[in-house]
Amino acid sequence: MYRLQKREGKARLGQMETVHGTVETPAFMNVGTAGAIKGGVSSLDLKELGCQIELCNTYHLHLRPGDGIVRELGGLHKFMNWRGPILTDSGGFQVFSLAKLRKIAEKGVTFRSHLDGNEIFMGPEESMRIQSNLGSTIAMAFDECIENPAEYKYVHESTARTTRWLIRCKEEMARLNALPDTLNKNQLLFGINQGSTYEDLRAAHMREIAKLDLPGYAIGGLAVGESAEDMYRIIECVEPHMPADKPRYLMGVGTPVNIIEAVWRGVDIFDCVMPSRNGRHGTIFTWEGVHLIGNAVYQKDDRPIDENCGCPACKQHSRAYIRHLFNYHELLGYRLAVMHNLYFYNDLMARIRKEIEAGSFESFRREMVQILDKRIS
Repeated sequence: MYRLQKREGKARLGQMETVHGTVETPAFMNVGTAGAIKGGVSSLDLKELGCQIELCNTYHLHLRPGDGIVRELGGLHKFMNWRGPILTDSGGFQVFSLAKLRKIAEKGVTFRSHLDGNEIFMGPEESMRIQSNLGSTIAMAFDECIENPAEYKYVHESTARTTRWLIRCKEEMARLNALPDTLNKNQLLFGINQGSTYEDLRAAHMREIAKLDLPGYAIGGLAVGESAEDMYRIIECVEPHMPADKPRYLMGVGTPVNIIEAVWRGVDIFDCVMPSRNGRHGTIFTWEGVHLIGNAVYQKDDRPIDENCGCPACKQHSRAYIRHLFNYHELLGYRLAVMHNLYFYNDLMARIRKEIEAGSFESFRREMVQILDKRIS
């Protein structure tokens, strides 16, 4: 499934083969929470934006329109008209971040929907069944996303439970994939490493779940309030214990600089709502830094957002026009900004792959970390 092609330090160039196509890594997953990128970007647009793989949200699709309905309509790929790989998260993060009332037990979690307050139960088996109904390429294991900071004793107990849940996820997926009417009999399961910011718990948990020999592994529970330095420290702690022949996914990360630094530390796959969310608020990522497109300085600026960019927004429209659209709250402005940011993130990953292949990623990293998070105006 995963082929490691080259290393530069801990940075890895590879290929992840799936039933829905091959992903060149390092790669960024474009986040289509409810089956679409927020900002009016379609699945057809994603091809032009360099997207290789999309992420969709198990929890939200379970609530609306319902995973059973998606299954009846042929699964997510047909529903969205997206033929490439799709990863679905387990729903665990939303259960712990959105549900105001929840009760955690060994069997799973009872909570109330953030939409209507109705009681819902979700555990490892339920999460696997929902994701099987969606027919995604990769399903994430059901885990507990622990808040940072957290008490050591609780984190220790939680990670042990997450391991037990992962074993149940693996058993249920094997059962589902063997059924005659399963949409995707080649659905892959990724396990999730937890342990908050405690290095000993993180390392021990990674060693334990690596024994299950899953198709891939993720580092979860980061980018949830801890410092960037703590995030990098935990990646460095976990990475030596992650199987070298499996893809490595850092969940929910992050800024362009975060991604570069994590690739340097051995991570292969990323996802984040930042390109689309920030784009909808007029924050634009470029190769010279970050633009706030609504600022007055762009009122008469007839240049593209980024003169080194090949996205549809930069090829066809000026900074002045996109600023005008934002000031009038025209939806086209949000769409163009989101398309640019997604193109930039995918282009960043392509550049990273090129630099690793050439053996020049270290110098690229030193240069880019000084530029890409810089606010220009």
